[in-house]
Amino acid sequence: MSVIPTLLDNDSCDTAIRASFLHFKSDPDLSDDAVEYVEDGLLILKQGRVRQLVNALDWINHLPDGSALYDYSGCLIMPGFIDTHSHYPQTEMIASYGLQLLDWLKQYTFPTEEKFAQRAHADQVAEFFCEQMLRNGTTTSAVFATVHSESVDAIFEAAARRDLCLVAGKVMMDRNAPASLCDDTQQSYQQSADLIHRWHLHGRLHYAVTPRFAPCCSPEQLELCGQLLSEHPDLYLQSHVAENLDEVRWVAELFPHSRSYLDVYDQFGLLGPRAVYAHCIHLDEADRERMADSGAAMAFCPTSNLFLGSGLFSLDAAREHDIRVGLATDVGAGTSFSQLQTLNEAYKVCQLSGHSLSPLKAFHLATLGAAESLYLDHRIGNFDVGKEADFVVLDLEATPLMHRRMQQTDSLEDRLFALMMLGDDRCVQATHVMGKRQYLRERI
Repeated sequence: MSVIPTLLDNDSCDTAIRASFLHFKSDPDLSDDAVEYVEDGLLILKQGRVRQLVNALDWINHLPDGSALYDYSGCLIMPGFIDTHSHYPQTEMIASYGLQLLDWLKQYTFPTEEKFAQRAHADQVAEFFCEQMLRNGTTTSAVFATVHSESVDAIFEAAARRDLCLVAGKVMMDRNAPASLCDDTQQSYQQSADLIHRWHLHGRLHYAVTPRFAPCCSPEQLELCGQLLSEHPDLYLQSHVAENLDEVRWVAELFPHSRSYLDVYDQFGLLGPRAVYAHCIHLDEADRERMADSGAAMAFCPTSNLFLGSGLFSLDAAREHDIRVGLATDVGAGTSFSQLQTLNEAYKVCQLSGHSLSPLKAFHLATLGAAESLYLDHRIGNFDVGKEADFVVLDLEATPLMHRRMQQTDSLEDRLFALMMLGDDRCVQATHVMGKRQYLRERI
């Protein structure tokens, strides 16, 4: 990437970042030219957007007077991590012992979510959740709120204060849940419409129609979800599908005329671009073909799938059908906010399935691949010119063990693999959102 330096002026740069840089131009499983790595790079920004990624030694003396310079030499910078599925109200019930999905919802999730009728509680958890995102280098997340409109306002306001990119929505469910969490169907539609008007495309915020999952939604409510999507074609849709075998059997009883669990959503017009379905474990070939044709995406949730004993997601099957896939923490069934820890578990899920997950593919899933899943790759996911400058600064020797392990590495891929197997929030030196530093790790 040798570029002849020209004198920069104040109109082309207001901030520069020095470090090693790694980002993806495309899927590394499909292209030999997918990866760009700059050992000593300079990321040049203007008003929070990328202007250039260049060699530092060629350009460091050409920065205009008054430019802010962040020198992270010795660290690795990647685009900010993107979490394609999480539940911010479940933050305080993370690591709750035992049980599989349906019983876990009854014992832990529903009682926890009842508290979000109180706006003060929702604000407190939303603030903590966004701080945890930044602490772990996550700059974009697709988030479930609860059935309460207050919970949606709380997470959008917390994200907006930090300029985070957020996809979120009010959970819609009108049956098979505690009465305090069941919507009136028409009221749920109207509340969702009001929230769409209030938040969708406000800054970096995006609204997602959010039916919890088919068992908690009547046919009438799913029909209204489809109506919201038809009335606002640029909305997102987020839900769950085929996570647990008991859940799959229950859906078959509730919707006997549907071919499959996924087909329930399809019959109500809930498959298409910007539709993100978490888990997607117990699907068949017809389901995967339909997801690929529709442009819907899968959220790969390895830590929660292992924690709840739900099953193993097949990344290879998704690859074979060319389905969009993004990495997801699924907090709070997922056991960590860290995408590094989530990649650790993703690698093991693939190993148990008899497939491989290379470190390059892994970090693609957490950055550009996730951006593509959310149809946001025109704005985020790598350091192409014009992209919004969200990035995470990673210390690859953050712990004594990592320091010792890194001394034995002899390639970029080896270092990345050690990072994803041994790393966690201690590796996040800083997180920048739209170029601005929103988190800096305190040195101990």
